[in-house]
Amino acid sequence: MSQAKSPIIDQDARASWLPMIVIAMGQMLMSFNVAAIPVSMGGMVESFQTPPTTVGTAVVLYSLGVSGFIMLGAKLSQRFGSKIFFQMAVALFLVAMITIVASPTAEVMLAGQAIAGLAGAALVPTLVVLIADHYRGKQQAEAVGWLGSARAIAGVLAFVIVGSVATWLSWRYAFGLLIVHAAMLLLLSFKLKRSQPNPKVGIDLFGVLLSACGVILITFGFNNLRNWGVTIASPAAPFDIAGVSPAPAMIVVGVVVLAAFFAWSQGRAKRGKTPLLALDVVDSPLEWGTVVALFCIVSIEGAINFSVPLYIQIVQGNTSLATSMAMMPFMLTVFFTAILIVRLYKRFTPRQIATGAFLLVAAGTAWLAFVIRNDWSVPPVIAGLVMVGLGQGALVTLLFNVLVTASPKELASDVGSLRGVTQNLAAAVGTALVGAMLVGLLTSVIVANLGDNPVLKAELADHVNLSNLNFMSDAQLEERLGGVGVSQLQVTEALQINRDARMRALKTGFFVLSGVALLALVPCRWLPAYRPHEIPGEATSRVKRSN
Repeated sequence: MSQAKSPIIDQDARASWLPMIVIAMGQMLMSFNVAAIPVSMGGMVESFQTPPTTVGTAVVLYSLGVSGFIMLGAKLSQRFGSKIFFQMAVALFLVAMITIVASPTAEVMLAGQAIAGLAGAALVPTLVVLIADHYRGKQQAEAVGWLGSARAIAGVLAFVIVGSVATWLSWRYAFGLLIVHAAMLLLLSFKLKRSQPNPKVGIDLFGVLLSACGVILITFGFNNLRNWGVTIASPAAPFDIAGVSPAPAMIVVGVVVLAAFFAWSQGRAKRGKTPLLALDVVDSPLEWGTVVALFCIVSIEGAINFSVPLYIQIVQGNTSLATSMAMMPFMLTVFFTAILIVRLYKRFTPRQIATGAFLLVAAGTAWLAFVIRNDWSVPPVIAGLVMVGLGQGALVTLLFNVLVTASPKELASDVGSLRGVTQNLAAAVGTALVGAMLVGLLTSVIVANLGDNPVLKAELADHVNLSNLNFMSDAQLEERLGGVGVSQLQVTEALQINRDARMRALKTGFFVLSGVALLALVPCRWLPAYRPHEIPGEATSRVKRSN
């Protein structure tokens, strides 16, 4: 009798939350870094004398490192043990932050972010495994929810702390805080359970090559659309393909290489060998719908996190602290929604929640396109950010929960790597694409207005360098025009053209994001119609078969 009851007692027992604090700190370490980059945009631009899109490249390089090698990290963590691999990743992240703080040039800073990306590739898959090692049943579901919320918490803290420190001291001190964070995390990690290594886990090196090459080609293709050209190759392109830009070609080839990776992995599994990614985590429309929906919302998040600081710091010329205060309603809404959304799980299905959330995001971004003005803090703009935050906070937590509960515990590492690839590739693509789109719109509007304006002389275009336009504040444009002998009337006209172009580019960008959110309603139809209290086990199997 006692033996029959013991499994129930073990299942219901509450484990200590200390390991979850350590795991959440690992998630916050990575999320804080990503959120700190756009807040530090103004300081980095001034320190390195570089365009703001270079700062966007830092986000892309970090995300590239994570998404390109996270599946390798997942297998290595299985082979050597998740705890020791977690500690190695934190140590590497510590090295990356030291490199960034001490960076004398933008290139060194970018190299530091690339190293941080490799550390993230090792960290991300271990987080889900560590949760599975320490928690069971309802407590495991709560832990998964807190892991999703940790990302939002880090975003809030980053905007407050980095904004304040970067304004009053320097952006370098803000990243210096991550050195302290990583060192503390390394010490606390010894409180985690020792995980058993599995030397029998094979490493599919050809699969690593295929997946990394596919992700790198897609990321670099999107990141260089602006410099190399969307269709016709620009003079900055390293080469052209019969006059066509290599950027879209890289994206297409990258997609083909990723398709080859999935085909290779399927063949490897049929031969009885361990694939780099267990295809069981993407073997139904349920999982594919979740992955596509997650990609869409994280892409939108990356675009907003780039666009808003760009506007406030570069266009308006405000401080990092002003950026933090402007973004605070958005970040707080994401945070509280990510935590509280679990209360709706017993009343609504994932499909219903995701559909409503994407509609909120679409409405919020469209509203922002209508109401955005030079004063970012006006109530209508705050209302738009709150709407987007409600949808985003609900989606990130919900979709992560669907991925975790749709697969058995032994695939936790593969679920973690799939989530990491999706989120970081989406962040890179969203940031790169919105940067290229905004600068392209800016260039088109300025060129059109210069050609139609009777006050500005034709030779003024030579001083503005129309082939290499980027976002500039009024002060930067006045300084550039000050030494070329133009009249005050021409300077006034040029400033007005620049203001109009910046505003129109940003408005159009938000309309495009609204369209992406509406398109995401399609994969939402593939999400399950069950409620989480029906999981695990049989309910999950029924859902997979029914889809």
